[in-house]
Amino acid sequence: MHRFAQSAIVLLALTTPLAHAATSQSLPAPGLAGHYYLQGEREVGSKMMLNKSGNFHWMLSYGAIDLAAQGTWHAKGKRVVLKPAPRQPGKFRLFDDSELNLRKTPASGTWVAIVGIPMEGPVADVEVRFESKAGKTATAVSKANGDAIVTMPEGEEWVRSGLRRAGTKDKWVWIDVPAERANARIAGFAVTNLREIQPPPFKSLTLIQHKGNLVIDDKSFGIRGRYERH
Repeated sequence: MHRFAQSAIVLLALTTPLAHAATSQSLPAPGLAGHYYLQGEREVGSKMMLNKSGNFHWMLSYGAIDLAAQGTWHAKGKRVVLKPAPRQPGKFRLFDDSELNLRKTPASGTWVAIVGIPMEGPVADVEVRFESKAGKTATAVSKANGDAIVTMPEGEEWVRSGLRRAGTKDKWVWIDVPAERANARIAGFAVTNLREIQPPPFKSLTLIQHKGNLVIDDKSFGIRGRYERH
């Protein structure tokens, strides 16, 4: 029905953590701030930045998988703990004509919303509410291929759609559907803040200080190795 680039968006679904508030017993240690790079793990590239303010940025690449997280960190004794920030509500916009490449028209009575990132790939688990000119609504969640599909009676005219993260009570982001897309019964909606809405790759990440490096605690994450400061 439509074409995306070969690479798909990888979502690693884990429990969303609560924001971490530093206490007098667990504060950022300014002497640990800096850029770190993972060593000792083959075919895995990872780096992180620990800021003096207590914020961190973390990235990891393994084959076609790219993961990222940001949030707060604190040190307690020899342990350094990273806590990702809570997920944020989604931000969306309409695909423009140059970004939407359609191969067939939906069947009569079927409306299709394509959710994704133009030229990159589809995005799953976005709830889409379809609304007709007469006020009739129907809701679907985007699948792994980015499609959210509903059925509507003949004669109904699609005027707008609301989007939000599936399974949440986020406010709907409403977008008007142009007449051309409404007549074709198919429209594309781009996610503009994917990293902020996708689940973080870990609930927390614990590192152990050792000889100036930060060694991954095997109990807290699925890779081994040490982060060396550069």
